[in-house]
Amino acid sequence: MDCVFCAIAAGGAEAHRVFEDEAAVAFLDARPLFPGHVLVVPKRHVETLTDLPVGEVGPFFTRVQRVAEAVERGMGAAGSFVAANNRISQSVPHFHVHVVPRNRKDGLRGFFWPRTRYASQEEAARVAARVREAFV
Repeated sequence: MDCVFCAIAAGGAEAHRVFEDEAAVAFLDARPLFPGHVLVVPKRHVETLTDLPVGEVGPFFTRVQRVAEAVERGMGAAGSFVAANNRISQSVPHFHVHVVPRNRKDGLRGFFWPRTRYASQEEAARVAARVREAFV
């Protein structure tokens, strides 16, 4: 199977990781809505939330909760947007949760999201470090 998220989880593909343990890996989205936009993926391949075994849902979402807290603190955000797609609009067929830092009047409206890129790998590394350092 050629799954880029499995490759990232296994360490075989580049990503700006901000968190990793036995259940999940979190890394910067390569096309963020805002700097600090993180994807949280289960370490093992599952395509959708409904494919995630019941016993792994709680532990996985505990990681999502920790990532959301770190993104908000690390990016100085007032809040966050946490979302997942199941198949439709899922650009990679490996379940993942988006954690996006949010502030009032940040320009995000509905579901028409202005995707961008980091200016450089160095900028992405600095943003990843900010979120990584915010974990408690």
